Amino acid sequence: MRAVDVIAKKRDGFELSKEEIDFFVSNFAYGHIPDYQVSAWAMAVAIKGMTPQETTDLTLAMVASGETLDLRGVVPFAVDKHSTGGVGDKTSLVVAPLVSACGLPVGKMSGRGLGFSGGTLDKLESIRGYRCDLTTDEFLAQLKSTGIVLTGQSVELAPADGKLYALRDVTATVQSVPLIASSVMSKKIAAGAQAIVLDVKVGNGAFMETLADARELAHLMVAIARLAGRKAVALISDMNQPLGWAIGNALEVKEAITTLKNGGPPDFREHCLVVASRMLVLGGISPDLDAARQKGLAALQDGRAFDQFLQLIVAQGGDPAPVRDPKKFPQARQIVRTNAPRSGYLKTIHARIIGEASVLLGAGRARKGDAIDHAVGIEICHKVGAFVNGGDLLFTIHGNDPQKTQAAVESVQSAYAWSDVPVDPLPLFYDVIE
Repeated sequence: MRAVDVIAKKRDGFELSKEEIDFFVSNFAYGHIPDYQVSAWAMAVAIKGMTPQETTDLTLAMVASGETLDLRGVVPFAVDKHSTGGVGDKTSLVVAPLVSACGLPVGKMSGRGLGFSGGTLDKLESIRGYRCDLTTDEFLAQLKSTGIVLTGQSVELAPADGKLYALRDVTATVQSVPLIASSVMSKKIAAGAQAIVLDVKVGNGAFMETLADARELAHLMVAIARLAGRKAVALISDMNQPLGWAIGNALEVKEAITTLKNGGPPDFREHCLVVASRMLVLGGISPDLDAARQKGLAALQDGRAFDQFLQLIVAQGGDPAPVRDPKKFPQARQIVRTNAPRSGYLKTIHARIIGEASVLLGAGRARKGDAIDHAVGIEICHKVGAFVNGGDLLFTIHGNDPQKTQAAVESVQSAYAWSDVPVDPLPLFYDVIE
């Protein structure tokens, strides 16, 4: 078998066999197939596509390229969640302790932010001392003892995917749906997930900007799970405006804490309850979504969800003081409040523009390796569809650099569009793929 024959077969639109995919991925992982041939193959996939079976075979080949975790000896059933990323998406900070407090262990390996989409690990590191580098043994021990872990990748999971992504990033193949789906699912399966709730974002603040693209990705990831012997459900959720009020690391953690104390922005709280309910049903803790929702509400109301988050922070070396008193989180030196320039209904709050403004402030990374300023960020005060009086507070910028702060103010102002007639609120979710 030769790499060039595999490339040519896909170029001509034919379905690759499992043996061909295994050969190509394993030899690439070991350095036997050069980057230029893998780049040609990735472009052929981007143009010609892949069947669900091909994409599943690609996923499992990438899983086999590195280490895997088997959580069955540690917890009875392992459920994970994955978000395709968005602006203000701090869902894992609430959903993981909420689900764990309901009796379903959650051991999650999260990532860092790049571009306008924030990362869970960056948010958690706004808590002094919090460790995102647990070893495999520490990961397993903590999962068994506390029922919750939120850390970075502790083993070399699906290294072929990492190598392939580096090439996709420079060959205009990042947006290939089969390559996105196999990348996400390979890491989830390698990390030991037996069931996965997929939160697929759609809109101007998401990588999938159209509902058709989001549905295609969701269907494919659910199909991969089924063909790989895993349970999965995909929720297609809105990202045409930020989720919640807060955008920025410490600001988002504080908002998550408020939510865990049975408060928080209504849209974010509801989003978390929906995702948590799906996880509880997949994990066999609740018989149906209504029962799961009641269980989740009870854990918020009686304080168990917040207590579980506090236990997580302490277990991973974090300082509990700011969790108990959010005023102790890092504070920006400049707080700039901007009022509404007119009265009217909010027609648009462009999520991507807001996310890019947060990166400008220092809350995110323009390039991998950029430093993060945990204190800076943006707080919006209204949602699409709300009526706002001229002069009411519209948004607040938290900054540490005067020039960047002023630039962020101007950028966020441009994210708003107004209407003189009522505007319907945006839905939280568009579809469920089971």
